[in-house]
Amino acid sequence: MMGFDLLFGPSVERGPRDRGRRLYLTFDDGPNEHATPAILETLAAERVPAGFFMVGKHVRLFPKLARQVRDAGHEIGNHTEHHIKLHLRGPRRIHAELAQAHVAIVVRTGREPRSFRAPHGLRSPFLAPLARRFGYTVFGWTFGVFDTARPGAEEIRRRVRVRLRPGAIVLLHDGDGYDSKGDRMQTAEALPGIIADARAAGYEFGALSELIPDRSYTHSSPGTQDTSASSPRRPEPQAP
Repeated sequence: MMGFDLLFGPSVERGPRDRGRRLYLTFDDGPNEHATPAILETLAAERVPAGFFMVGKHVRLFPKLARQVRDAGHEIGNHTEHHIKLHLRGPRRIHAELAQAHVAIVVRTGREPRSFRAPHGLRSPFLAPLARRFGYTVFGWTFGVFDTARPGAEEIRRRVRVRLRPGAIVLLHDGDGYDSKGDRMQTAEALPGIIADARAAGYEFGALSELIPDRSYTHSSPGTQDTSASSPRRPEPQAP
């Protein structure tokens, strides 16, 4: 992927292979009022960490769910404000999408996101310098299974099982980026089997935070305000 990295900047698409049979689960497009709680319940019962790349407008709709993800200790990443495709957007719009979602996450969870994933994985040459300003590590994925097509829980489970490999970052979805009420329950229903299959094959699950460098934020004012905060660095103490 070196050619793409030169054009779009670096992204993390898999974990190190020298840590044995280790997987990283990630969920995009939430929070979702039905799938996110079900997924969190399974992850808690199985003691599995995950990363959640959240859409800003959905964080605003479901702030309690965003806080539940935080309280469970999972990594929370920025997935833009409106889940737009970035590859044809200019720097001003990309900055606004990152900044608005950043503010939404900080105000509602009290936690600054340290990671970013572009919707559909479609990046722009303008993204890398903006991501650096926010202090983000940009993530891709090793494989996805098109669970958004809702092929059935057992088929989602099978698609993950046959593609397991050491260090894989697995792309799944707990929400619909374009519809806050989108149905992702098939993914939630597949998750217990996915975890069981991986463990039966000798895999363990790593926290996405393992793949994020420990560094200080360099973020400057995003130039956009939330109704409940004037800066992503200083959220109001009471989230709505």
